[in-house]
Amino acid sequence: MKHYRFLHLWLIFLLLPCVTQATEHLAFEDLYKSEGIYGLSFTQKVKDLAGKRVRVEGFMAPPLKAEANFFVLTQKPMAICPFCSSDADWPADIVVIYLEKKQTFVQYNAMILAEGILEYGSWTDPDTGFVSLLRLKEATFKKR
Repeated sequence: MKHYRFLHLWLIFLLLPCVTQATEHLAFEDLYKSEGIYGLSFTQKVKDLAGKRVRVEGFMAPPLKAEANFFVLTQKPMAICPFCSSDADWPADIVVIYLEKKQTFVQYNAMILAEGILEYGSWTDPDTGFVSLLRLKEATFKKR
């Protein structure tokens, strides 16, 4: 009987990594490998992590409106919105965070940790018209 209990625990131990989904950390320095005549080029790390849950630390830029379901995560605190009209002007140090559900926004100088599913490539939000190159979907965040 003890032999079966040991075997059962061993199977749980082996299968646990398959059940839990590890979240990879992504730094702003990991986002782009170069900027050329065709714009920003994504790193292999971004391409490999596309469609997976990742964590990114940064600062919440002031949102367009208080009840928005997204915000821009920046590498450095910004007192003004870093929004751009097109992806051609996209700064290399921002990531758009699309929230899983609405959360209360924080001050622009508070460090936060955002976690969500990584997507890359030019995309226009059909509701707002906002253009992004890099974003986290189904995201949450917390103050650090």
